[in-house]
Amino acid sequence: MRKILTFLVVVAVLGAGGYFAAQKFKPCLLDANGAQCAAVKTAEAPVVKEVPPPAVTVVAAAPRAFTDRLFVSGTLVAREEALVAAQIDGLTIVELDAEDGDHVKAGQVLAKLDRSQLDALLAENDAATKRADAAIQQAQSQIDQAQAQVTFAAADYERAQKLGGQVIATSTIEQRQTNLRTAQAQLDAAQHALAVAKADRQARDAERKELMVRIERTVVKAPVDGVVSRRTARLGATASGAGDPLFRIVADGAIDLEADVPEQSMARLALDMPVKIDLAGPGKPVEGKVRLISQEVDKVSRTGKVRIALDASSTARVGAFASGEVSIATSQGLGVPSTAVVRDAKGESVLVVKDNIVQARKITTGIVEGDWVEAKDGLAPDDKVVARAAAFLRPGDRVTPVAAANAAMNAQSVEEAAK
Repeated sequence: MRKILTFLVVVAVLGAGGYFAAQKFKPCLLDANGAQCAAVKTAEAPVVKEVPPPAVTVVAAAPRAFTDRLFVSGTLVAREEALVAAQIDGLTIVELDAEDGDHVKAGQVLAKLDRSQLDALLAENDAATKRADAAIQQAQSQIDQAQAQVTFAAADYERAQKLGGQVIATSTIEQRQTNLRTAQAQLDAAQHALAVAKADRQARDAERKELMVRIERTVVKAPVDGVVSRRTARLGATASGAGDPLFRIVADGAIDLEADVPEQSMARLALDMPVKIDLAGPGKPVEGKVRLISQEVDKVSRTGKVRIALDASSTARVGAFASGEVSIATSQGLGVPSTAVVRDAKGESVLVVKDNIVQARKITTGIVEGDWVEAKDGLAPDDKVVARAAAFLRPGDRVTPVAAANAAMNAQSVEEAAK
């Protein structure tokens, strides 16, 4: 019985398979009413479209000017700074004639100190000078008087010697000799008194000169032409040469940018190289030149000092921060985007599209300025260089070049054509 049932199942399965196979290859089927035969549509074979080459952005190699620049930054300092301090101590500041930012000339009065005490000493010196002059006149009169006495005593003694002891007594001759010696001594004393009076007069003159110097120093003057960068002097303050200077003057208003440059870059610098300096705040860059290159490198920071002279017409302020670009060298060559350069162990190269075929070109790069690189050789003007070298591009690939200027507007149409 079980065998009979198994046989029947197999027969049923085979019959159903044959039915469905017949239906698959049946050329038509009856419609819903069973009166008309509808043709069975067979699936059409897909049409294969030709895929266009991938689009790549290209840039034409064109001549352009390149400038090799070195970036520097630092602090603005005075090229030469004059420190104006009080040259006399203990006097009070009674007048100020200059402020920060004032342009001053050499010899211009900046401040005045109280000179009343020195005026009193000057009056005392005047009196002492008059006393010395009177002493000189008195000594001169004594000399004249003593000279007359010497002359009279000498003549009297000479007459006595001629008469001898036979006419006058020997004691009289000795007395006249003594009178001569006394008159000579008085003359010598008068001459010494005159010398003392003259020495005192010279001392009074020297004292007066010292007082005049001190009085002159009560007027604080600018030693050079320039701009007052700082005034620390205050009315009523006591001047002292040991403290801070009363004024700081930027000589001739000349300001430098003092920058720290790495030691490996200092060899590229030279005097008078042009520099474009950006000052803090809005405004146009200021022109400058390399004025001084330090011969010493700091052993800790491995940097050297470089002084850059700013244009005198600039609005720079001492102590402010500034940055600049030093123009090291200039060159005229073919420019390509820096993204187009491929660098590997074999050197540097770019991908050039010629007749829609990618080619590799070895080049020698020069100055790099911004996003552009100077190609010294390996390219000709108007060569179409792949703007961004990609790993999927290989020499010999066929591509669709798109100029960089038109790349954005053509990107959509190229993508649609590739679909």
